[in-house]
Amino acid sequence: MNVKSTFGIILTLVGLAGLIYGGIDFTKGGVAQASFVYVIIGAVFFFSGVSLLRSTKS
Repeated sequence: MNVKSTFGIILTLVGLAGLIYGGIDFTKGGVAQASFVYVIIGAVFFFSGVSLLRSTKS
């Protein structure tokens, strides 16, 4: 595994955690603005990590 693949995996996992945390916070009735921020940041990390993994050649 090279550095790009490792960084892509880390970004994807952090993004997934942000999406899950934002979804849980939103369903529990937390502050809507904070929930959307978690979801948006999580989505950015998740999709950038997936894109990095796709573009990296093994």
